[in-house]
Amino acid sequence: MNYLDLLNECTLCNRDCKVNRNNGEIGYCKASNILKVAKASLHLWEEPPISQGNGSGTVFFSHCNLKCVFCQNYNISQGISVNSSSSDFNKNSIKNTSIVGAEISIERLSEIFLELQKKGANNINLVTPTHYVPQIIESLKIAKKNNLTIPVLYNTNSYDSIETIKLLDGYIDVYLPDFKYFDNKYSLKYSKVNDYASNTIKIIDEMLRQVGTPNFDSKGNILKGVVVRHLMLPGLLFDSKKIIDILYNRYKTDIYISLMNQYIPMFNACDYPEINKKLNPKHYDSLINYALDIGVVNGFIQDEGANISDFIPEFNLEGIEK
Repeated sequence: MNYLDLLNECTLCNRDCKVNRNNGEIGYCKASNILKVAKASLHLWEEPPISQGNGSGTVFFSHCNLKCVFCQNYNISQGISVNSSSSDFNKNSIKNTSIVGAEISIERLSEIFLELQKKGANNINLVTPTHYVPQIIESLKIAKKNNLTIPVLYNTNSYDSIETIKLLDGYIDVYLPDFKYFDNKYSLKYSKVNDYASNTIKIIDEMLRQVGTPNFDSKGNILKGVVVRHLMLPGLLFDSKKIIDILYNRYKTDIYISLMNQYIPMFNACDYPEINKKLNPKHYDSLINYALDIGVVNGFIQDEGANISDFIPEFNLEGIEK
């Protein structure tokens, strides 16, 4: 199968644009048929089984199919030049810029995977990869022939099509999907999609079918499994509890749940007063207690102080060029 032919009528994500990216057409994500990557480096700030020790070999892909209004990586996902939080900048000074990233070949991406492995990365961490899945698969084929042996992690916003996740069977060892919203009114308001939760559950089912329950090496590094991330938003405690409910009731200990408190009001959050503020720490503590009360045992939480811009990567094309 020539995976690149899938770009002739792109349905890689659930927006189902059906544009011919191989013929120069551009869909919602604005990505062409050429890989564009913003950074490849060892990253230390993922969940401990992913990035402890030497770190996770993260590859940050440019463009995005979801484009959340509060995106912290807006300069590689949506191409707006803003250098501070939304509460600090003057929107009249915003200028559209090209999305940060460098265009590379499929062969170069395979080399990047091997270079990260040589640096001692625990894994290859594909960040926002949905719109480049055909190219990624071809790159992984080449890299594995050249002795790529560390686990490959698929770090997604969860608006992939189910067909795209099925394509990845055998190529991905660990899935790291977001579960951003339960109620469609929030997914529609903040990410312009109205079927987010139903799609997320569908693809988590498929991810779990592929990789099974979590498996770790003797050092505690994850080798196989699904870790579902939930970034808690201000004022959405009830929605967050609904997400915990559905994840625990459906999967029990077959997955890990990562509850994140690192929300910072950035990008266009200033247009939404209810989320143009930091998360209330008491609400986050309440969510943790709720998860414990209903029986969640496989989980990760973040320490206080994670919601600062120091943890946002600098997208400087590190590791991209030879």
